[in-house]
Amino acid sequence: MSDPARDQQELTLLDAYLDDLQAGRAPDRQALLREYPQLASALDCLEALEVLAPPPEPRNPRARGPAEKEPPTPDRAAAESGEASGWVPPSGDLPRDFGPYELIREIGRGGMGVVYEARQKGLDRSVAVKMILASHLASADLVRRFQAEAKAAARLRHSHIVHIHEVGQLHGQDFFAMEYIDGPSLAQRIAQGLVDVPTAVRLVATVARAVEHLHQQGIVHRDLKPSNILLDEELQPYVSDFGLAKVFAPDAEMTASGVIAGTPSYMAPEQASGRHAEIGPATDVYSLGAILYELLTGQPPFHGETPLDTLMNVLSGDPVLPRTLNPRIPRGLELICLKCLEKTPPARYASAAALTDDLERFARGEVLEVRPPTAVQRFWGWSRRQPALASRLAALSLFYLVETITYATGHVDGRFHAKMSAVVAFWAIVSIVCQQFLEKPRSAFAARYVWGLLDAAALLAALLIGDGAASSLLVGYPLVIVGSALWFRVRFVWFVTGLSLLSYGILVIDFYAWRIDLHQGIYTGWDRHVIFAVALLVLGGVVAYLVDRVRTLSNFYGRAL
Repeated sequence: MSDPARDQQELTLLDAYLDDLQAGRAPDRQALLREYPQLASALDCLEALEVLAPPPEPRNPRARGPAEKEPPTPDRAAAESGEASGWVPPSGDLPRDFGPYELIREIGRGGMGVVYEARQKGLDRSVAVKMILASHLASADLVRRFQAEAKAAARLRHSHIVHIHEVGQLHGQDFFAMEYIDGPSLAQRIAQGLVDVPTAVRLVATVARAVEHLHQQGIVHRDLKPSNILLDEELQPYVSDFGLAKVFAPDAEMTASGVIAGTPSYMAPEQASGRHAEIGPATDVYSLGAILYELLTGQPPFHGETPLDTLMNVLSGDPVLPRTLNPRIPRGLELICLKCLEKTPPARYASAAALTDDLERFARGEVLEVRPPTAVQRFWGWSRRQPALASRLAALSLFYLVETITYATGHVDGRFHAKMSAVVAFWAIVSIVCQQFLEKPRSAFAARYVWGLLDAAALLAALLIGDGAASSLLVGYPLVIVGSALWFRVRFVWFVTGLSLLSYGILVIDFYAWRIDLHQGIYTGWDRHVIFAVALLVLGGVVAYLVDRVRTLSNFYGRAL
């Protein structure tokens, strides 16, 4: 049995460890593990999830440089350590000289680096200087990633990619100086309201051309999102932030095998599942589609209550059709967007250039390469968008088909068939109604529990019409308990488990009190019912435990979003 006091102490330690990671400090991992060795796997997960976490957007849409985020509280310990050991000045100490640069103000800070607006004194020009946070404390992997970003970006020459002016090290501090873009990010522009269709097409087509240049140089960005696209005074876009860029060569992997890296709402499924071997140019095409989707609708294609919900939707769900959210979107542009968001890389555009070509065809009013989905594709898309409803309707259809065949062959009478038909119809109708309420934020919580209650009631009704506690349909109880885990809510799992036990108790009473006719030829001892009930309880406990473990790690990650 778990000890609540010990669990709370461990969660407090993990919380403090995550706070240190997010502040750019390097917590003493070995000291913690010497006293609490059982936390090793949890620390590994937190460090991997911290790589995922995108830093927050700035509140003020002021002029900024690449990768700007709202500055958190300065890390005083890092500042006091001195320039000789990896110096990152706090915002209050600016302006301040840094070799040939005068750091003017902090304009961005994330999990890996901090960005300053600076003046290059020799050339008297504005630049953005990015340096690693507290590099004297940074892990070798973090320094490696920072250097990889600089090298990846420095080799690129494109009019819509932020240029790198200098890469170096000063006073033990790794840094690089880059072009300063005097304007907001695309994320800040989206926050001001929907972008008109011609502007959205132009922006994404321009960015896609720049991304194609990346791919031609053998680089996949892997973190394309609105906050990493900067806009100048003429609203021309520039691709920035190559912190997760990957050179797609056999020996060029920069992250540990299986570690997910990126921003959930804009990740391709192969990236969200950590399948590094499948990451390639099509991964960036997916992210471009997600950006286009947000430009047209005002929201990313997937954004769940928690990062875990978002990742699960990316892996198995389909986005709401853009025209459902914004009816003014032309059908052709919706098809382009959805083709980019296909689950498998081969189903997307073959390249970023192919996407650009179709966007330009759309702008000119020409015939598009993309084609409307077939009836089968539309059906599978609907089933991915509404998996709870689709799974229930599929199960009910299969059950009713078998029951109808049984009726047609004379194994059951018309009265039994009519009752089962009524139960199936009721179950299908309430499922459709609950799905409608589930899609509304205000009623989603209540709809989930009402749906679970009605599922249990309908299953009980079907069993009472049939053979009750002697029916083979008892397999429905463990199925609904396991299925409840798909909501990723511990209380809901226990709610469904409790309903299942209550429902089975009613069947047992019915079996012994009124269904004496079913006792012939079967074992009627109480122990069989006790064993089945205990099995349901244990199953509910196991499912709830697994959901709780997953949600605990998800909540730690979610605090960084």
